[in-house]
Amino acid sequence: MTDTTPKAPERAPAQPPPDAPLPAPAPRGARVRRGLTPWLFLLVPLAFLITFTYAPIVNMLAYSFTDWDGLSPELHYTGIGNYTELFTRPDLFEVFWVSGYYLAASVVQIAVALYFATILSFDVRFRNLFKGVLFFPYLINGVAIGFVFLYFFQDGGTLDSVLALFGVHSDHAWLGTPVSANVSLAGVSVWRYTGLNFVLFLGAIQSIPGELYEAAELDGAGRWQQFRHIIAPGIRPVLSLSVILSVSGSLSVFEIPYVMTGGATGTETFVIQTVKLAFQFNKTGLASAAAVVLLLIILLVTWIQRRLVPDDKVDLV
Repeated sequence: MTDTTPKAPERAPAQPPPDAPLPAPAPRGARVRRGLTPWLFLLVPLAFLITFTYAPIVNMLAYSFTDWDGLSPELHYTGIGNYTELFTRPDLFEVFWVSGYYLAASVVQIAVALYFATILSFDVRFRNLFKGVLFFPYLINGVAIGFVFLYFFQDGGTLDSVLALFGVHSDHAWLGTPVSANVSLAGVSVWRYTGLNFVLFLGAIQSIPGELYEAAELDGAGRWQQFRHIIAPGIRPVLSLSVILSVSGSLSVFEIPYVMTGGATGTETFVIQTVKLAFQFNKTGLASAAAVVLLLIILLVTWIQRRLVPDDKVDLV
């Protein structure tokens, strides 16, 4: 049966008459205030950023071309002399081999953090307690951590006492040889920074839509299949960020080995060496050049990583 009820014609949207006056523009003063308001809120953060970040970098770059000793009011321009000395002394770059221990530790650190982030992203008993336990070490000051583990690894200290409870009696000096000392220090860095990666991974996993897990369970996918096809692709940008932070951190390790060993027993890193050049040997110009070189190395490594693993947008839906 056909509906013969007449329908009212649709009205076109009302158009303003051609001679209607346009709304008056805002006063010039109001427009200026509206444009300046965001900068007023950013004024203090930008002042701190320029004062404590960019200005020191500029000064460091300027000092790298001088022979300043850090104390004398006079300094002389030496051109690229400091950089020439850096690259003609291979012993200054041999300390980068120590970074290999921390680079290997970062692999363990990322793997442990990813494992616990995956487990605790599901419904597990006491998961909030475990989250706090994993993240807590990252909140502790690095100097305090160094002193705590200095007593932990000393002869007859906490580690030896714990091993003795299990019948293992060792007279090994944990910080006495280059290999054992670097392995011990790298283990401390794993304990400290696992929490940071854990939080990054956990946030990325929880941002994945829950409908995907439900659909996977309906299709009979287990935990491993869910991790392989949902979690791993979904957290790829965060995983790439963690790798970049781990590599750059491995090249610039400072506080833990400096507090625990002072760079002795073959544990000296490039940053510790730079600090000694500036404050122990009074070669601030050479130390500034070394800091500039380290900054360029980190930027280069980061650029290479970004080229090899581009941050593509992941679409799981």
